[in-house]
Amino acid sequence: MELFDLFSIIGTIAFAVSGALVAMEEEYDVLGVVVLGLATAFGGGIIRNILIGVPVTTIWTQGPLMLIACISIAAAFLVPVSWIRHWKKGEAWFDAIGLGAFAIQGALYAVKMNHPASAVAVAALLTGVGGGIIRDLLAGRKPLVLQDEIYAVWALIAGLAIAFGWSQTTTEMIILFLLVVVSRMLSVHYRWRLPRRSLKNKPFAR
Repeated sequence: MELFDLFSIIGTIAFAVSGALVAMEEEYDVLGVVVLGLATAFGGGIIRNILIGVPVTTIWTQGPLMLIACISIAAAFLVPVSWIRHWKKGEAWFDAIGLGAFAIQGALYAVKMNHPASAVAVAALLTGVGGGIIRDLLAGRKPLVLQDEIYAVWALIAGLAIAFGWSQTTTEMIILFLLVVVSRMLSVHYRWRLPRRSLKNKPFAR
């Protein structure tokens, strides 16, 4: 199995479960759970493909990944509620794993197509966070990537590491993946945030 395929599988499982859990939190029916799980697992890849020139229809050639996603969603839907409540404590882990795996997968995809470093970084960013944005929008939530702890930055860093050749071997890729996951979890634990400016309750000067 190629490293690209491994990260595709890891990301698909993590984000499919993440989407399914959010759907159940919002009390969606079984169809909603499936739709949200699939949108989270494949949404980032679709957005990436549009921007780097890959036909969107290639999504239909990913039958094995679709099957893996559906099995993951079914498992999340069928397990006892007590298990889900326990897993919810680790929801950020699913997000972090999906972020790291898909960021690297997206960057490798762009490298295979001989795109420049800027495109590789964007492919990593969009693949890593695109599914989560679609998930949050479909669930009626503010996208996590745009308003909470540092999130997208880790995907961008992973993309740049691959684009500039800092991470090339299998061992280096695995280390990069672990660094993204750990960095994401540290940002959750310590609530690291990017600078922000709020205009709420602050009247404009005239």
